[in-house]
Amino acid sequence: MVAQKKTKASKFLTVPTRPVPIDRDRSVAGLLEKMEGAGFGAKQLAEAHRIWLDMLDDNSTIYLCGSGNLITSGMRRLLSYVIKNRFVDVIVVSGTVIYNDIHETLGRNHYQAHPSMSDEELDASDVMRVGDVLSNREEYQEADEWIGSVINQLELTRPYSIREFLHLMGRELSEIAHEDGILTSAFKSRIPVFCPDLPGSELGIGIARAKFDKKIQISLDTSQDVLEMMQIAHRTRNSGIITLGSTSSQGMVNVAEIASYITRTNPRGHKYAISIATDSAPLDIRTPTYGANHTSMFGKLLRGAITAYVPCDPSIALPMIITALSQTAAKFMKGRKRPTFSFSGREMHIDVP
Repeated sequence: MVAQKKTKASKFLTVPTRPVPIDRDRSVAGLLEKMEGAGFGAKQLAEAHRIWLDMLDDNSTIYLCGSGNLITSGMRRLLSYVIKNRFVDVIVVSGTVIYNDIHETLGRNHYQAHPSMSDEELDASDVMRVGDVLSNREEYQEADEWIGSVINQLELTRPYSIREFLHLMGRELSEIAHEDGILTSAFKSRIPVFCPDLPGSELGIGIARAKFDKKIQISLDTSQDVLEMMQIAHRTRNSGIITLGSTSSQGMVNVAEIASYITRTNPRGHKYAISIATDSAPLDIRTPTYGANHTSMFGKLLRGAITAYVPCDPSIALPMIITALSQTAAKFMKGRKRPTFSFSGREMHIDVP
């Protein structure tokens, strides 16, 4: 090996990148371990796996925030797995994610599209296309009807937080589910699900249809959701946030930090953060020269927070990271002191050991 002379650059150039080798005997976790020595997206993907393990080991309260086409792209079983195994503690997802989760948990499917398929022909056949995924419009309407049937069973003389409403839907769905999804897994695991954008989503349309067709009046108290999210932030000793897709789903978690003045507590910020998205943020987001607000990508962070930004479609990164967790997380879960939630009517209580 040729000796390298010391230069003024030497103090910076200490850890060389390592080309990822071919190793047919390696697991997915082993592959990610090799990728830690690479750069750009490969390194960030490996670091995301490592940070998730660190959060479990550090007894962090872990928020999972998601939006977009997580369910339609085939991520439902993976998300159900991390919920049932308590790799996450609080779910904050868009109404679109929840609606598609209900659709699949009721036994319906999304289908692959082909570029040659005509939008006009699909529309004439009551088939909807989102990207390269298709769905049956009539089956979506069945999901609307099911949502209406749940609302019809509620005591409508009082308001419900969205979190309580989703908890009750998870309970009802668990009795008829063909396979677990986000709502059923969260109900069985007794962890809360929040939805910050219900009115502007397919889930909101389903609720509106029940009100229009069946004259069902349900009152949803969003301020209660904010108070409950504040309660989680207040009781938590340290936290981590995982964002899948756009940062819009982070907003509700961040509001809880901002609103800490209501409870007269100091906002802590997250100790860990992982963001997996195709946003056009450059990889120098983690350098002092990046012009945008660092927290706009990761949320409200502690000074010196440990972060990974994976510039990748979640449908590519999640299968690798969660498969790796299935191979590596067991030893971190044995002694993990995780928050426990109890739900009594409209009330949610959290206990952090």
